[in-house]
Amino acid sequence: MYPNTPQPLIYNIMEVEMKKYITSEELEKHNKQGDLWISIQGKVYNVTDWAKEHPGGEVPILNLAGQDVTDAFIAYHPGTAWKHLDKFFTGYHLKDFKVSEVSRDYRKLVSEFSKLGLFEKKEHVTLFTLTSVAVMFGIVLYGVLRCTSVWAHLGSAMLLGLLWMQSTYVGHDSGHYEVMSSRGYNKLAQILCGNCMTGISIAWWKWTHNAHHIACNSLDYDPDLQHIPVFAVSSRFFSSMKSYFYGRQLKFDTLSRLLVSYQHWTFYPVLCFARVNLYLQTILLLFSRRKVPDRAFNIMGILVFWTWFPLLISCLPNWSERVMFVLASFCVCSIQHLQFCLNHFAANVYMGPPNGNDWFEKQTAGTLDISCSTSMDWFFGGLQFQLEHHLFPRLPRAQLRKVSPLVIDLCKKHNLPYRSLSFLEANKWTLRTLRTAALQARDLTNPASNLLWEAFNTHG
Repeated sequence: MYPNTPQPLIYNIMEVEMKKYITSEELEKHNKQGDLWISIQGKVYNVTDWAKEHPGGEVPILNLAGQDVTDAFIAYHPGTAWKHLDKFFTGYHLKDFKVSEVSRDYRKLVSEFSKLGLFEKKEHVTLFTLTSVAVMFGIVLYGVLRCTSVWAHLGSAMLLGLLWMQSTYVGHDSGHYEVMSSRGYNKLAQILCGNCMTGISIAWWKWTHNAHHIACNSLDYDPDLQHIPVFAVSSRFFSSMKSYFYGRQLKFDTLSRLLVSYQHWTFYPVLCFARVNLYLQTILLLFSRRKVPDRAFNIMGILVFWTWFPLLISCLPNWSERVMFVLASFCVCSIQHLQFCLNHFAANVYMGPPNGNDWFEKQTAGTLDISCSTSMDWFFGGLQFQLEHHLFPRLPRAQLRKVSPLVIDLCKKHNLPYRSLSFLEANKWTLRTLRTAALQARDLTNPASNLLWEAFNTHG
């Protein structure tokens, strides 16, 4: 068949001839529940049955199905995950598979980080944070149980708010990568730091947070932007759009219009009570019919929180101090809720599902960094480097500041935004975005005027 051709070359030629190809248009047809195909480096995989078993949840696969997801796969999975792909291979390759220059540079950067072992160099951040959480908890107990001064009780409440912030950071980190020596201990850290200490289910966090990372700042796919009826970062919410995450319409009714019209005034007060909503969302998920990983452990952890926290409050001498204690702890912890808003509310937004071919571009467009000194890294939990975290979610927080200059260079090379604002500037940007939408909500009689206002007054 191939005269005078070396045997290895014959096999290579036959392999090329036997390859089966499909186009991107054909791949795109497999993007519905019960028919989920993806492409990774041009090889097509059928992940329909695997989606429900996916450790990161079904939502990321549903959002990215029907397209090439190489960059997202590289961002979220260690090198050991590649060996598991073969069992899902369909035998097809993507005929029109292409790699953009941005993606090529991004993948090189991930490869370099891997060779340097940065994904494994967690240093002692987790141990230090857990130790600080334990010390703060001890001080809080002492302040409430042993001290009679109202100022000691107020200080204990404020320290509890800071404790919740730091405990949440550990839960966040353990959800993105293993901060402990094994997967079992890592899960234990999640339950202890999330459910038991803060009262917020790690299962709920994973469900929403993975969707947020994949569809960063998509108005209809990112749950972290869907706060109707209280907040709206864009006038597009005024059309009662459908949330593809929650599977329902986000109705913009009379109440929504009233609340959104004054959101730039109510923003900070509402954040002080944001935890109440997180407690409610946790309960709704854990007792829903939805499949919840480790439901029993999550419920047990929540019960631990709702045992020690009310008991602690009951030890205060009167109801005025109890109310003061809860409000003070909530207000301090609201700084963390504020931080999450600053990272995204004033960044670019878009409509529709995420696109696997512009991973780097979407992350740079949808995130803002908060510039601060190294002494504040503990306070912000490393998440002030929000873009770096979104690009490399498996990268331990101890490495985020180190890789920041490389991300800046890559953004400059490809003319992409890298926005690092001071804490004050980020607040101004966020309030300006909220005010713009608030003014639009007050006058919905002229949609064309509203869209023109948004074009001139919002970031992105």
